[in-house]
Amino acid sequence: MIRVVRTMVVRRPMDQVVDHLADFTRAREWDPATVACVRLDEGPVRPGARWRNTSRFRGRTSEVSYRLDIRARDHLVFVGENSRVHVTDDLRFTEVSGASTRLVYGATFRFKGLARLAEPFLRREVDRLADDVAVTLPRAMTS
Repeated sequence: MIRVVRTMVVRRPMDQVVDHLADFTRAREWDPATVACVRLDEGPVRPGARWRNTSRFRGRTSEVSYRLDIRARDHLVFVGENSRVHVTDDLRFTEVSGASTRLVYGATFRFKGLARLAEPFLRREVDRLADDVAVTLPRAMTS
């Protein structure tokens, strides 16, 4: 298992940040690995909502099915899975001021099958992706 955590400040009010990030189709704006992300169901974005995320990792494109597990005023959890990996994105929000939000972004990757053997070699790449998110997410939220 690989776990990464990054903390960032977004210059927008917390309710706007949570609402924006709750719609996972917007992952393409803030996750440099995301190539496309489409909603698989309709209606309000609430626990149980589902998406198909296409991302590029180590030169390969793969699809991961995500669902929103937790949507609270200060907390979002997305769980994704395919045949090679189980991913949990855990986003926790704290109001810094009326105009800024502290975001603690955590991601856990549990690789499956033979991919588990490559885990030690994937750590650096996962860290790099988390570093990229810590830069692009605040930028995307202010543009």
